[in-house]
Order: sequence, then structure tokens, then C-alpha cells
Amino acid sequence: MANTASDIAPDTAFQMAVAEHTPNATGIAEFYKSNGFAPVWVGNTQEHAQRRAALIKSLSEMHLHGLPAAGYDVQALIDQMQQARSVRDLGAVEAELTRVFVEYADDLYSGALRPASIDAGLVRKVERRSATDHLQQLNTHGADYLDQVAPQTLQYRSLMKQKMALEALVDQGGWGSTVPVTKLEYGDTGSSVIKLRNRLVAMGYLKPTASPVYDDAVLAAVQAFQTAHGLAADGVAGNGTITELNQPASERLKAVYVALERERWLPRERGTRHILVNQADFSAKIVDDGQVTFETRAVIGKNTHDRRSPEFSDEMEHMVINPSWYVPRSIITKEYLPKLQSNPNAVGHIEITDRRGRQVNRGAVDFTQFTARNFPFAMRQPPSKRNALGLVKFMFPNKHNIYLHDTPQKSLFSREVRAFSHGCIRLAQPFEFAYALLAKQEEDPKAFFHRILGTGKETKVELENPVPVHLIYRTAYIGPRGDIQYRRDVYKRDSKIWQALQKAGVALPDVQG
Repeated sequence: MANTASDIAPDTAFQMAVAEHTPNATGIAEFYKSNGFAPVWVGNTQEHAQRRAALIKSLSEMHLHGLPAAGYDVQALIDQMQQARSVRDLGAVEAELTRVFVEYADDLYSGALRPASIDAGLVRKVERRSATDHLQQLNTHGADYLDQVAPQTLQYRSLMKQKMALEALVDQGGWGSTVPVTKLEYGDTGSSVIKLRNRLVAMGYLKPTASPVYDDAVLAAVQAFQTAHGLAADGVAGNGTITELNQPASERLKAVYVALERERWLPRERGTRHILVNQADFSAKIVDDGQVTFETRAVIGKNTHDRRSPEFSDEMEHMVINPSWYVPRSIITKEYLPKLQSNPNAVGHIEITDRRGRQVNRGAVDFTQFTARNFPFAMRQPPSKRNALGLVKFMFPNKHNIYLHDTPQKSLFSREVRAFSHGCIRLAQPFEFAYALLAKQEEDPKAFFHRILGTGKETKVELENPVPVHLIYRTAYIGPRGDIQYRRDVYKRDSKIWQALQKAGVALPDVQG
């Protein structure tokens, strides 16, 4: 740039050019007015030069984050800066650099997509900084802010490394030949076992070997693969395991791109202690200071349009020991009303109550006169071991009516795919989950819990310190030992996110090439 704007008065051509090229609706204009139209980028100080260089570098590296780099014409920015001759030109450059910076910061801080527009289950409220906030942060932290915009989590940084490794792998042709879809197990030999062995070696689960036998080493490698992909680690390479083995590296790379975008959607402050429910992993965890201190299997919503568990964050405020189940209206009208119309004594374990909570005499009601719209009663299942919520529920009040709870249907936790509920999250070890939560406020949490449980009475127990809850859905994530984990896209949400990323301009390296 031939000139600089460091000494330009606010009422000059520079101010006019900035104002002319700055959209009012973005908040950028307000920032410049409050800042006295002092230049952020085109001054002649070392700080201004560092900001310009840092922005160009950051824009050039957008692809590292799995973001649509083509949306930022870096060369056009460089050309515009080099061709600036007048004060008015400098004002236009200043406005353009600011516009691009704000778009870059928004994409990297909050994600390139709007979740709610992709899938009905993506009800997460994404934290977004205004243009003014980003610019004020830039003024405060200087060029360093450009390195602080992306999530600073270990998960995000590790996913970026995995992305680069997979991109290199895709460029080299992936993991080689696929394995015939059949059933292979310990002791087998033949060409299919050799292809299985070679695939496991290429994927890093097996050390190079020339053995054509499904031996101890292959067995251990298959089990390690199964564990890393959320499969039953029985050591048998059946249809499910081989289907996952045969997924190309490019498909795994798509999952990592999606995981990076999802990480950008999560709150920056997760909570020193928080609960993390990964629906794709069918698990619920308590995390303290970044370390998983408790983990249990979970059942999530059934894969139908009205039962899939949504994704959002909230705060767990209390638990209810010996809970009643107040049947949701949708279940009453869709499932129970038709049964009552056929037989008034159906679902006898559920109480029918009027608007005042008084139990209704079934024999005195003609249920056939009601429809889903005008059914006037509520339904409640009293506390018991047979209660649909089991013996404890964990509440983070929300408009979606989602919570965590016990269940009498314990057999479901042995399933590999655990999507059976009406949307709430069922826990395999709810008592132990309660002990872990209560340990922060009770000297003997187990005794405290069972003392209340033994009364059989519905009892609300407040958490002295509410615990953030994050219901997420992650088909690719980094495990506690730094290893990449993959899960099946049971709700097909990640495939929708990938399609949206493609539409926004993201492409895999082989496509870009």
C-alpha cells in the first residue's frame, strides 16, 4: 500500500470510504463510529502490519479447519492492498479486510452452518459473537486473536491432526483392498483372511505379518478395531465388522470434517464438571477438569421422526428419587387412548387423573367419545420398580422435555445399537451416576441415596451446584488415549451436515485436486 491511514482525520475521504463500503446491518459501522474511524488494518505501525499478515495467513489456512476456503479470495485481497494509491482506496481496503475478518471469525468461532436449518433434532443454540465483539477482541489481543478464534480444546486440535493424516492417506489411495463380506473367525485361513490381515495392517491395528491364519494377533487386532468403532468386541469379523472395516478413508475423513464443525457449535465454557452424552456412542459421561470420572452405557431415542433425541446444552438442577412418570401427552393420545377405547382396563398400571390430579374411575368413562384433541385427562405411573423411569431421574428442565433416567428394561443395554426410547436418555448405571453427582455435596452419597430410596416416596434432591449437560452426537471423536473413535450415523444427521458443508464449499482433497 502506497499510503497509510494512521494520521487521517475522521472527516476525510478515508472515513467516507469506510462508511460507504461498510454494511450497516452487520454492526461493523457501529464499531467504526465508536472507534472514531481509527484504522484496524491499514495503519503504518508494526501492529497494523502484523494484523494484515496474520489475517492473510489465517485465510490461507482455512482448509486446515475443514472450512470452505474458496469463500475467501486471498489473492484478490492482496491485489487490492497492493493497488491502493489514495486515501479513499485505503478506506475501501480497510472496509474489505474488516468484512472478511468478521466472516472468517464467525465461521471459525461458531461454525459455517446454522444447525437448526439442517435437521429438526439440531436444536442447539450456538454461541455467536457479534462483529463488534470480534473487532474489539482484535483490538485488545492484536494479531494473536486470530489464533484464538477457533475452539482451543484438545478435541479440536486432535481432530485437526487426524484430518491432516486422513487427507494424506486419501491422497495415497486409502487402506488398500477391501475385505469380502463374509464371516471370519479365529482359526480360519485363506484369501479372505489375508485381505482382512492386510486391511488391519494398513489401518494400524496389526503389525506387519505374513501369516495367512486368523491367529491370536489378528484376533486382538479385530477386537481393537471393534472397540474403536463401537462394535461388540467379540473378535469375530462378521458382516457388521467387515462393513465398518471396508469404509473408505474418504468416508472417515468426512466424519472428521463434520466433527470439527460440531465442535465449533459447542459452548466455549463447558463447565469444570459437566455431563457429556454422546448419542452416536450410546454413552453418558461425567467429566471433571477434562478427565472422564464416570461413564455408563445409555439408550437414546428410537430412530423415528418423533422420537430421536435432540442435541442441546442445559444445566442439571436436581434428581428425583422414586419418581412418578407423568406420561407425555403425545404418548397418551398416540399409544394409550386407542388401547383405552378398546378396553377401559388397559394399561392398568397407569393412573388416569383429572385436571386437579384426582384419580378417575375408569369404569365411569366412555373413552370412545374422545379424540387426541379433546382427551381431558392426564396419566401418571406411581413410583415403583416397574415405573418407566425406574427409581431415579436426573432433571435439567427444558422445553424439549428431555432428561436422564433409570429404566426397568435392563436388557436393552446389552444391544450394540441402543436407540429405543421416546427421546429421553436411559442410563445403565443410574445409581452409580447419582452417587457420583452427590459425592460433591454428601459425605456418604451412597448411604444418602439409599436412605431416600428406601422410603419409597417421591423425593426431589437439589444439586447444590448445577452441572452443565451437553447432549451431543459425534460419529468421530478422539478417545481418552488420543486414539480416533468412529461410530455409525444412526440418525443420519452427520450425512446431512456433510451435504450442507459441501453446499457451503467444503470439498475433500481428492475432489479439490
